[in-house]
Amino acid sequence: MIADITQFNILILVIIIFVSSLISLRLGLAVAIIEIILGAIFGNLGLLYATDWMTLIATFGGILLTFMAGTEIDTKIMREKYKESFLIGFFSFLTPFIGAFLYTYFIAFWNLQAALIAGIALSTTSLAVVYSVLMETENLDSNLIKTILAATFITDMSTALALSIIFIKPDLYTLLFIVVSIIVIILAAKYSERIFQHHKLKGKVIEPEIKYIFILLVIFMYFAAIGNGQAVLPAFVLGLLMSKQLSQVKHLMVRMRTVAYAAITPIFFIVGGLKISFPLIIVALSLFVILFTIKIATKFIGVYFFANKYIKNGSTYTTLLMSTGLTFGTIASLFGFNAGYINQTQYSILIGVVIASAVIPTFIAQKWFLPLHSEDIIE
Repeated sequence: MIADITQFNILILVIIIFVSSLISLRLGLAVAIIEIILGAIFGNLGLLYATDWMTLIATFGGILLTFMAGTEIDTKIMREKYKESFLIGFFSFLTPFIGAFLYTYFIAFWNLQAALIAGIALSTTSLAVVYSVLMETENLDSNLIKTILAATFITDMSTALALSIIFIKPDLYTLLFIVVSIIVIILAAKYSERIFQHHKLKGKVIEPEIKYIFILLVIFMYFAAIGNGQAVLPAFVLGLLMSKQLSQVKHLMVRMRTVAYAAITPIFFIVGGLKISFPLIIVALSLFVILFTIKIATKFIGVYFFANKYIKNGSTYTTLLMSTGLTFGTIASLFGFNAGYINQTQYSILIGVVIASAVIPTFIAQKWFLPLHSEDIIE
């Protein structure tokens, strides 16, 4: 019986992955949006549930997306556009953090710890969602893409630091995670070119280069798990430092995206959708709507001014993408729930707001605010 349930779960999962692709092609929307929505629908209907292996693959998928996002950033452009990226990214974190904290603490009367968790969870921007959307969207200016990705990383780094400084108590395992991450990044950035000797490996279906990258990311996952850290941060830095090497083996990144988007990242987004509990959200619907509105409004307050100043033709599009949330918002909410800082209803509301922010702003941005021209966007 258990085997039958497991097989049925796999069948539904594969069907959702396939159907999401068809719907995405039909509607012209990023497939990540469709996967999240279908995950939520099937989960609430009781037709699909997150197993341990799905959660593990989903975790790896988020890290893999973050790594690939890092490889897309031109370090030269990042240095040139550091001011723009930092201001957009930092205020994308700061204003929602303050807004969500103040409302939940002084008006919704959550306790201090719960309000801080709410502020952190709703301050995030999903690097995974933003990267997936940008990679699927044609005719976007490459400088715009790299600036948005860099700003998104600043936001997520600020969120991770806030969570760590306020709540997480470091120990020897945390130090081990940091040391191992630094060593892996330095060695990989220096010696990976030997692995990427594509003239020797070209045409080999065993894909040793991809397996090598997967090993590095799993190392981050393992030591992050025992060290109470976040593997997405070193994964992004690794991708950033390896971007020059990987730009010389473009066929490798094409194959990696094929592997990732075919089977790994869909599970990441579907599992994200499965975390939504419609009944619990309906019970506290007014609070859900208010917190969602606060997240989007404060993102606009923090981002739009700088986006409008530095981006000629994509300020609204940039602001909407910076309003998305998923990975770190889920991590912060889950941390708060497991630590007893928030209850089940608060957790479901925060998760619901986070995932709704991954879908609604992205849909609006893709449908009505795509930059009209692909050239001369960044000042």
